Amino acid sequence: MFTNGHAAGILGTGSYLPDRVVSNAEVAEKVGVTPEWIERKTQIRERRYAAPHEATSDLAVCAAKLALDQAGISVDRVDYIIVSTSTPDSPQPPTAALVQNMLGAPHAGCFDINVVCSGFPYGVGLAAALQSLNPGAYVLVIGADLYSRILNVADRATSVLLGDGAGAAVVGPVPLSYGVVSCGLHTRGDAHEYIRVDAGGSRIPTSHETVDTGGHNFTMQGRNVTSFVLDEVPPALAGLLRNAGIEADQVTHFVPHQPNGNLLDNLVTKAGLDHVTTHRTLQRYGNVGSASVPVTLDVANQAGAFADGDLLLLAGFGGGMSIGSCLLRWWSA
Repeated sequence: MFTNGHAAGILGTGSYLPDRVVSNAEVAEKVGVTPEWIERKTQIRERRYAAPHEATSDLAVCAAKLALDQAGISVDRVDYIIVSTSTPDSPQPPTAALVQNMLGAPHAGCFDINVVCSGFPYGVGLAAALQSLNPGAYVLVIGADLYSRILNVADRATSVLLGDGAGAAVVGPVPLSYGVVSCGLHTRGDAHEYIRVDAGGSRIPTSHETVDTGGHNFTMQGRNVTSFVLDEVPPALAGLLRNAGIEADQVTHFVPHQPNGNLLDNLVTKAGLDHVTTHRTLQRYGNVGSASVPVTLDVANQAGAFADGDLLLLAGFGGGMSIGSCLLRWWSA
């Protein structure tokens, strides 16, 4: 990851959440529970839904512009654009190509990744690898999802959790003692049925029947997902730290995916990270899929939470089933 005296680090962050606030009261009425039940089960109080004219690329562009502004990098200097999303504007072309066009970055290589909620740490790892091949490159890594478009609003297992949003970071050269220390990418394909959207692909093409039966809705096996997170994520994080030669008590900040507040509480304890400052945005934004980690990173960054040299542990986990983690040392220019 390190070339010509530089490492790959995060130079700036940005996030965008749609204007429409969706309260627990609004969701509870459709699901058949109380607002208090939703907060007790999830710690979520509200979430955001995109406007009818907004697509994933629109949210991604807004977050990207803010990240570029904070980094002080003009769009013409962007070499690569990586968009993590499981709710693309359409099956083709890649959403990253639409983002490139709207940003006005015609020379950037662009591609999408889909590892659901693990996407941002995966993207940062890929960005660091790209920079090692092209020293001095600037990579725009974006996580964006619009889950409101694929929800069954009557499904209490999903509709109480999910919202829309986008987060972004500019990855570029930083001094060698800073930046990405290590990344861990894991997949348990045998558990792929835990989180899914069944229809709309080559196995079950779109038809009147798939639409009528809700085959395009997001579904989740909640108990299996919880077991996966608590059984698989702590050892994955421990392995990342061990491979990097870092003790858990050296980590300063934990920036995890925001699936459910109660699950997150249990994960922090099981991973031995109770001493670490864990950053949360789920109370206001719910679970925004690929956007969860970069949105939470940006909110903390904008609040001045990170000091020069702090060790940050980023972790995403979701469909696949996949786990993406990234350890980095924060650089304040």
